[in-house]
Amino acid sequence: MLANPRYRLLTLMAQHEPMSLDQIPLFAMLKGKLGYETQRQKLIAQNVANADTPGYAPVDLKPFEVGQSMKGTAARAISPGAIRVTDAAHLAPSDMGNANGTQGFDRTVARDSEVRLDGNHVVLEDQMMKMTEARMNYDAAIGFYQQSLQMLRTAAREPGK
Repeated sequence: MLANPRYRLLTLMAQHEPMSLDQIPLFAMLKGKLGYETQRQKLIAQNVANADTPGYAPVDLKPFEVGQSMKGTAARAISPGAIRVTDAAHLAPSDMGNANGTQGFDRTVARDSEVRLDGNHVVLEDQMMKMTEARMNYDAAIGFYQQSLQMLRTAAREPGK
């Protein structure tokens, strides 16, 4: 029975630990993007809730960068050390260091274009536009995540099934 190649393959497969989707750079990045958009929606909702608070300045998150919230194998796979600029026309990789702030993302004061007499900086129209943008980005990331999972399922499926 040990001479059977299928048995050896099953034995080798059984000895390996299962791989988490977080170990795949694409999925780790998408997970970070989804977390970012979730936190951004929470902050925008907080801004809207404080639209009548005197002296309140709205907050937002700094733009999302790949690797901002990634850890472990996936972060090392696309870390700046792994990226090489081989042509003068290539863009240099940005710093992908750890961020601090809201759930690993940097906050920034995002003053809107108008200030009321009570010192409140929240403009509801601007906040609604930001919320719509965050929701569209979240939906796009979810769609990409689902398509990537479907591609993995197709690749793992036995031929002919």
